[in-house]
Amino acid sequence: MQLFLMRHGEAEHHARSDRERALTDAGLHHSGMMSEWLKNSITEFDLVLVSPYLRAMQTWNEVATHFASPKKVKILDELVPAADPDMSSRLVLAYAEQFKAHNVLVVSHMPLLGYMVSELVPGIEPPLFATSSVAMIDFMGKHASLMWQQSPHSIG
Repeated sequence: MQLFLMRHGEAEHHARSDRERALTDAGLHHSGMMSEWLKNSITEFDLVLVSPYLRAMQTWNEVATHFASPKKVKILDELVPAADPDMSSRLVLAYAEQFKAHNVLVVSHMPLLGYMVSELVPGIEPPLFATSSVAMIDFMGKHASLMWQQSPHSIG
């Protein structure tokens, strides 16, 4: 299985709540850039798991315009910024197994994504994720490896 972890695009700083922060124009643009770049690595996602926060859902909506419709999309409260990384990682793997997904995209937040990498790939310190950046973890049997991490600034 290949697991793609994506941080939402740049979001506005002011909103009624953190949950309601919308993407900026730059956030939409960078999410689109990363989607185009991702098309060099993957043609479709079997499963997409998204945080319920507005900026994450807007990021997924932008990514979705660049790919065929996935077999399944789920919005999960367990993917919010302060979620438990161990529980979130186990949940993502359980959904991947349940839906027999080979290519999974998770759209979420920092610091959760960095901690999830550490949970999923033994010995890896939590990496930082710039907005709109993506990391790919490859699962070969029971072993997982962080294959790459890219941001819009490193591809543009």
